[in-house]
Amino acid sequence: MQDFLTLLQVKTESFLTLRKRRKLKRKEKQKKKNPVLDWIQAILEAAFWVLLINQFLFQAYQIPSGSMETTLMIRDRIFVNKLIYGPELLPGVAKINGFVKPVRGDVITFENPTYISKGPWFDLIQRVLYMITFSLVDIDRDEFGNPRVHFLIKRAAGVGGDRLRFINGNLYIKPPGFSEWLPEKEFLGLSYNQDNTRRLLTQDLYPSIKAQAFQDAYQQAGIRISLDNPVTSQSKQYAQADLYAWVYWRNQALYALYPQDKRYGSNWWKGELGWYIPEGWVFPLGDNRDNSRDGRYFGPVQVKKVLGKGAFKYWPLNRIGSIR
Repeated sequence: MQDFLTLLQVKTESFLTLRKRRKLKRKEKQKKKNPVLDWIQAILEAAFWVLLINQFLFQAYQIPSGSMETTLMIRDRIFVNKLIYGPELLPGVAKINGFVKPVRGDVITFENPTYISKGPWFDLIQRVLYMITFSLVDIDRDEFGNPRVHFLIKRAAGVGGDRLRFINGNLYIKPPGFSEWLPEKEFLGLSYNQDNTRRLLTQDLYPSIKAQAFQDAYQQAGIRISLDNPVTSQSKQYAQADLYAWVYWRNQALYALYPQDKRYGSNWWKGELGWYIPEGWVFPLGDNRDNSRDGRYFGPVQVKKVLGKGAFKYWPLNRIGSIR
């Protein structure tokens, strides 16, 4: 027993002596280091860990527009959960499978389908800088200095198997197994989903939007007509708020004028019949329907292209809270 205690004491003293020597060596190296290089190393290490967290766990985003009001306001800063749906191995490269897939009502982020890339290297550098600065630095800007919309954040309003269509800006849904179209509010009530939709246009404004669309079509054809609903000075403003409805009625008028032009007929029938959402796709819409460029303009988005789920608002302080 005495021999064992002696051996233990010797080993402990050796270990403590070795650890002390290593600490002294580390201190000596630290003294010899250039302070500037030391700061650079610390900054690079911090940037690496921030990048790692942003890429695989939670990424910081700043909300650029009012398309999700009042759920998300302009300049809100949020964290997006990237792990839940599966992160990318590198920005823009090979996505890993996640734990779950997006479901109806999730607030999702995805690459803007209408975004025109400046090249893979620029995209990589832009995304790295955006992530390590917590969305404070965005070098991807247009000729006017405004940030180009590379990523969108919307709500998954439709999922695989749904049929969707719009009437006067209001969404109607025919889920799998249903024989009738249901207004969005009624369907959300049946499915116990929260209704976050906001409308700026009232139903009485749509005759004016339709009149403006028909007038534009007839002017294109060189025809002057008298419309039942006169076009007002605000008609164009209303049309911009719901451009989807305006384009639908304009295609209807142009198809009546030029029945031989199948483009107009095809585009009009797309609006009339709505969308069928295939399995593995989601249909994204902004909560602020009359101020959002969303799935109505570019169609559904593949689930594998969904990058994350809105998780938490961290700025400004009076809006801190979860995203629902």
